[in-house]
Amino acid sequence: MRILTLKLTPLQFKEIEENAATKGISMEKYSIEALEFYNRCTKRNILANAFTKASALVRTSSMEINAEFDQLIE
Repeated sequence: MRILTLKLTPLQFKEIEENAATKGISMEKYSIEALEFYNRCTKRNILANAFTKASALVRTSSMEINAEFDQLIE
C-alpha cells in the first residue's frame, strides 16, 4: 500500500465527512470508493473515445469495400 496525501478545502473536507457519516463508513473508505468510481468513469471514457476512433476507421474501410462490390456487380 502507498500513502496519498490530499489538500482539501474546508468545504470539501466537510462534505466528505458528512457523506461518509451518512453512509456509515470511514472517511478513508469513502475516499477510496470515490477514487475507484472516478477511475472506472475515466477508463469508460477512454474506451468510448477509442471505439469512436476505431468506428470511424472501420466506416471508411467498409465504404471502400462496398464501393468495390458495387463495381463488381455492375
